[in-house]
Amino acid sequence: MSKKFYSLIALIMVLTMALAACQTTATEAPATENATPMQQETPMTTEPVTTEAVATGEGTVPAAGEFSVGIVLPTRDEPRWIQDETRFRDALTQAGYNAEILFSQGSSATEKQNVESLITQGIQVLIICPQDGAAAAAAAEEARNAGVKVISYDRLILDTDAVDYYVTFDSVAVGKAQAQYLVDKVTGTGLPLYLYAGASSDNNAFLFFEGAWSVLQPKIADGTFVIKNSSEAVALQDKAELTRDEMAGIIGQVTTNWDFNTAKNLAEANLTSASAADKGDVFILAPNDGTARSIADAFAADTDVTSYVVTGQDAEVASIQYIIDGKQSMTVLKDVRTLVNDAIAAAITMLEGGTPEQTASYNNNVIDVPAKPSEVITVDKDNVKEAIIDSGYYEASQFTGLE
Repeated sequence: MSKKFYSLIALIMVLTMALAACQTTATEAPATENATPMQQETPMTTEPVTTEAVATGEGTVPAAGEFSVGIVLPTRDEPRWIQDETRFRDALTQAGYNAEILFSQGSSATEKQNVESLITQGIQVLIICPQDGAAAAAAAEEARNAGVKVISYDRLILDTDAVDYYVTFDSVAVGKAQAQYLVDKVTGTGLPLYLYAGASSDNNAFLFFEGAWSVLQPKIADGTFVIKNSSEAVALQDKAELTRDEMAGIIGQVTTNWDFNTAKNLAEANLTSASAADKGDVFILAPNDGTARSIADAFAADTDVTSYVVTGQDAEVASIQYIIDGKQSMTVLKDVRTLVNDAIAAAITMLEGGTPEQTASYNNNVIDVPAKPSEVITVDKDNVKEAIIDSGYYEASQFTGLE
């Protein structure tokens, strides 16, 4: 009897040590939000890029296989996604749910690896911002087949019915806000307009451009603006509504691929081929903050450019500083806190067996995906303190020259 008792005690000790070993979780220091792309640490590997596991509300890190929510973001190379990572970690910890956040580093193959890794860990809800909307369909279907609910985050997953919900900002409204800002700054006619867009693999790039075109096109048709860097856009300048193929033709000529260097090189090439008469006081539709800064730097360096008005979006720290310094005209604040909270609320509702709130739907070429788009705010030098600092989005200490 005594012998059996000690054997049982030994077995319990072995199991306890094994469970403790399973609870060990690797961590990685997050990149700073306002670091330049070269300053951020980019993992040189095709393996899934992992952040630390989000702890439960009690401060404990869950054992492997106990994550309720898996999150996959596109890259650590853009400050926007570092913002999202930070907001997700804070909000999930506060909500008391376990999650792991992975980065795909611009690779659809790594993205699929990430999803498979999360499925193996037993997630019940996947929140994924696809690198390529169409390519992400396979990963979404694999998650669906494993019984995992799929939330498409910020960008829509295309060409599959394996999407349960879409959390996004009103992307068409973003483009409209950018274009309206340009229109509101107009004095005179015949003003040079340079168009730039996001990646053709990103459905949002089309929605942004659709919104911008709806506002700009009447002002192009009446001669207020003159397009200087897209023959495709010039050929369609009298058409108020464009088909997706027509937008694809324009975006193909002016895509930045959401890449700083691509944006800078394209802007410099446009300026090199443009005459002095095509410069002067110019208006620039730039798709997001990172590309806006690169494009602004290129136009500022051209001596034939007298002044420029350039748009942006995401309210990145570096671009808020550019706005304060007068080097970027505006940005569209998409409050990531709202988007993250909407995503978490949807995930928790799904975990509890419910259906998330729906206020709209977006067609992904197969189904109409239920969605809840959030509002956006235009920010420039006039309201930057109110919109960014007073709202608590950033701290004043992160900037210089703020009045």
